[in-house]
Amino acid sequence: MHVHEYMFRSAKGVTLSLERWTGQPVLIVNTASESQYSFQLGAFQKLYQEYRHSGLVVIGVPCNDFDDKEPLDDDDLDTYYWDTHRVNFPLTQKYEIVGRNPHPLFLSLREEYSNEMLPQGNFYKYLFGRDGELLEHWPSETEPDDSGLHHQIERHVSSWCL
Repeated sequence: MHVHEYMFRSAKGVTLSLERWTGQPVLIVNTASESQYSFQLGAFQKLYQEYRHSGLVVIGVPCNDFDDKEPLDDDDLDTYYWDTHRVNFPLTQKYEIVGRNPHPLFLSLREEYSNEMLPQGNFYKYLFGRDGELLEHWPSETEPDDSGLHHQIERHVSSWCL
């Protein structure tokens, strides 16, 4: 499984082919505006600002699969995330990730690694390397400024070249 093989649609309806970030580390986070972990959005923005010039791409995937914590429709996602948390990293449309019709990326994660790889709530984090392979994943409770998460990012952005 290579993350660069997948596509999402942005909150504005534009195709987001992950292939465009081939050769760069990609951090995918399933988000929800009313999650108890939504405070992490500001820290993800800071992480994105800190490492994007070194190659890191952060992608937020809004999801309503866990206790209906993402009530916003696609038209309101960008506005809310910007107005409330000043998020300007790529944000997808709202997707199902563990339900009956999961996005193909999450379906592949389950098929390749097992159900334990799937999020158990919002704000699960998945770091993919420059080659598109999964490097590490973290649960909701792991905050974006966690030293282990930063260590993995540092290891993989330092090997990226413009």
